[in-house]
Amino acid sequence: MSVDVVALGELLIDFTENGKSKQGNPLLEANPGGAPCNVLSMLQSYGKSTAFIGKVGNDNFGHMLADTVKEIGIDISNLCFDDEVHTTLAFVHTYEDGDRDFSFYRNPGADVMLRPEEVKSSLIEDAKIFHFGTLSMTHKTSEEATRYAIEKAKEYGCIISFDPNLRPPLWSSLNIAKEKMDFGFRKCDILKISDDEVTFFTGESDVLEGAKCIKEKYGIKLVCATLGREGSYALYDDMVVKCDPFLNENTIETTGAGDTFMASVLNSVLKVGIDNYDEKSLMDMLTWANAAASIITTRRGALKVMPTVDEIKALIKLSI
Repeated sequence: MSVDVVALGELLIDFTENGKSKQGNPLLEANPGGAPCNVLSMLQSYGKSTAFIGKVGNDNFGHMLADTVKEIGIDISNLCFDDEVHTTLAFVHTYEDGDRDFSFYRNPGADVMLRPEEVKSSLIEDAKIFHFGTLSMTHKTSEEATRYAIEKAKEYGCIISFDPNLRPPLWSSLNIAKEKMDFGFRKCDILKISDDEVTFFTGESDVLEGAKCIKEKYGIKLVCATLGREGSYALYDDMVVKCDPFLNENTIETTGAGDTFMASVLNSVLKVGIDNYDEKSLMDMLTWANAAASIITTRRGALKVMPTVDEIKALIKLSI
């Protein structure tokens, strides 16, 4: 059975702050998360078919994640359970402007224990797009699984999508993080990258110039650079399109905004075709991506609370 998008990577619990107890202690809500599955969840909202490759612990959190992802409609036939290593946990501290900071319990976590022989290549063979990030390459075992999956995706003619999703605390060295970003750039046809990641990798404070350098050096077909409250860019062939953001006074946290944006880009590629973009279709893509990302910032967590197509349409209509 063919599938629109297969993603490989981390599936974890994001503990996000949700008020305080009577004693004044912060209350933490266990939100299902992990960038690759967040992307797939939003794609399900768009009516696309998706499948996930990854690993969780054979524990309560792992089974909660499996049940949640399955309920959303994502194929979990290649979700593995580890009997020895627990499900990865992330603790998200949210600042007043909605930005956040992460603390991870992942040394190791089950997601980095995925082995190459556990990857079902038949799932990739039937996919139109294969999506991954760098966090499956922080540890040797899951890096080998990632490289194997990408090799198969290339062999089967999948479009390759990459989001670095840089999380500095998870790397033993930021130089290694740069090496893995370089690897991803060399393999991908579609790149979504944040302003911070562009500056980190290129040293260029002008995000557009940095994004152009990456696109030209690696020959990436479609590059989308997100600018937070400043909107986003799309770079395609010799075209550059900029789209303003949908700023929202109800923003409470930005977890999942990049993943929602990424999914919207992939949804557009599935509709338009990677070789068929013009300035109008690029602007349409960014408009939907920015609107979807804006909506998710008004909600805690990401995977279970992705916006609907009707909600995105309504926000776009409101802004016209």
